[in-house]
Amino acid sequence: MSHQTGIQACGDVKDTFARARYGQYRILKIVIENEQLVVGSSRQPDESWEKDYDSFVLPLLEDKQPCYLLYRLDSQNAQGYEWIFIAWSPDHSHVRQKMLYAATRATLKKEFGGGHIKDEVFGTTKDDVSLNGYQKYLISQSSPAPLTAAEEELRQIKINEVQVEVGVDTKHQTLQGVAFPLAKEAIQALEKLKNKQLNYVQLQIDIKNETIVLANTLHTELKDLPNRIPKDSARYHFFLYKHSHEGDYLESIVFIYSMPGYTCSIRERMLYSSCKNPLLEIVERQLWMQIIRKIEIDNGDELTPDFLYEEVHPKHHAHKQNFAKPKGPAGKRGIRRLIRGPADAETPTD
Repeated sequence: MSHQTGIQACGDVKDTFARARYGQYRILKIVIENEQLVVGSSRQPDESWEKDYDSFVLPLLEDKQPCYLLYRLDSQNAQGYEWIFIAWSPDHSHVRQKMLYAATRATLKKEFGGGHIKDEVFGTTKDDVSLNGYQKYLISQSSPAPLTAAEEELRQIKINEVQVEVGVDTKHQTLQGVAFPLAKEAIQALEKLKNKQLNYVQLQIDIKNETIVLANTLHTELKDLPNRIPKDSARYHFFLYKHSHEGDYLESIVFIYSMPGYTCSIRERMLYSSCKNPLLEIVERQLWMQIIRKIEIDNGDELTPDFLYEEVHPKHHAHKQNFAKPKGPAGKRGIRRLIRGPADAETPTD
């Protein structure tokens, strides 16, 4: 579904993208004309990205016309400069235009190179995509999602575990994390997953040798995922979640930490809990794998299609008000009842 609408970038646009990736431009405005993606406007940087932002971005936004903006940050990753992808779709634009631009977003990101895009912002008003709006977006992304009842229970288990003194071969890094090395086969499998040569990787801890090793790489569809979760031991799972969201086809890597409660030993629970964050640090910062969501479960039955979709794309629920108990009728207190005490229960006889 790379080209849902059949609209593609012309040769000039691809040349412009190549120059942009080397840092020649601060901003590119991309529009759809004659069923092609074309460059509507471009500017080179003047100052830092924060100082350039509002004066570069806001004047390019039209009240009734959608467009795409690619805005270059000053930071870089392994592939080059990092960019913000802004999808502008004002409320007063024509419905057909909104649908056309929504359906072509994936094409533009593919043509430009998804590895260069650090953040993606969608806006219907200028406040959404202003510098202040972008900063609010970053804050919302970094805020933890509300915990489910199962996640809260797992959190309490981990808190209780780190307070118990258990000798783990003289290691006391439980709070900071125990960084066991990744086996070569595990690293190779994760690299293949990142390159979409695999769609599922399961890792386990070799407690005896203190390493994280490959458990399996079985091809796994969404319906198969619950069956991959062991019922008697903990595991780390990396799953390539293929789905559609808001008209876009997405392939997102989800990390799942499964811990089947107290069927595991205390030592196993502590090791898996302690090794989790150092493992993710290696995967995200050294292998450059982008993990869209991190989930903790205790039972594979939780991994329904609806559950996984809502975890990756959480809804914003309105505050639920408590039900107010109705008051009784005014002015009526009911019939008073006499309660006889023990002394009154029997009347002494002469």
